[in-house]
Amino acid sequence: MQIMIYPPTMQGTGAFDGGRITEQKPIGFPGERSIVKRVGPLFYWAWAFAAEEGYIGSHPHQAFEIITYVLAGKAEHGDSLGTRSVVGPGGAQVMQTGSGVSHEERFIGPDMEGFQIWFEPELNEALKRKPTYRQFDHEAFPEEAGEGFVRKTVIGDGSPIELVADAKMWDLTLEPGAVYRHVIPAGRTLTALAVLGSGAWTNASAEDAVTPFRHKDFMLLGAGADTNVSLQAADGEPLRIMLIEVPTTVDYPLYPKR
Repeated sequence: MQIMIYPPTMQGTGAFDGGRITEQKPIGFPGERSIVKRVGPLFYWAWAFAAEEGYIGSHPHQAFEIITYVLAGKAEHGDSLGTRSVVGPGGAQVMQTGSGVSHEERFIGPDMEGFQIWFEPELNEALKRKPTYRQFDHEAFPEEAGEGFVRKTVIGDGSPIELVADAKMWDLTLEPGAVYRHVIPAGRTLTALAVLGSGAWTNASAEDAVTPFRHKDFMLLGAGADTNVSLQAADGEPLRIMLIEVPTTVDYPLYPKR
């Protein structure tokens, strides 16, 4: 198994509304200087911040499945389907953009923080579908508590979010020094973003191979065969980390991203 670490200097950046919204982009668009361009159907990942309030005016989307996941503050959404909605911390807004939809966004603080993540289904088929919008509050998602950790399933078993693209997503918190174990199935890649704290990964089949990471690092863990990994939070600080697992390759053509 290979573990790649990408610090913020190897990720992209962006800004909207005169800098009222700023973004760190583990996976960005062409020209945004992110080293990672995509991982299988995971096409785009932006980590957004708004100290007070920021607005992104109406703009169109097609085909992609787009999730806005809120860590702090609120996200407002309006679209050409007639939707108006607001979600708070732990909530998600899900657009399956299909044949086409336009939407506008407002990020409301103080200290709003959240993600926008795009997944790519087979585009020719996606363009034939009607666009949809759904929102889910934090309480709609299942959580599992273990020894020193809590794992919330955002996409996957038990989650109310159903996508066409093959993806799983977890919001994971660990107490200082706690250990969490995860199995990466063969042919899949686990991506991770440290949103709070630091820690280290260990491959169970090579226990001397410890890979440390820091706050804001983006990570790729690729498995050719089923692989057991351990994640340990650093002593003295809690760890919050977002995990997204996708197939490393898919059996349909992907949008050319340069």
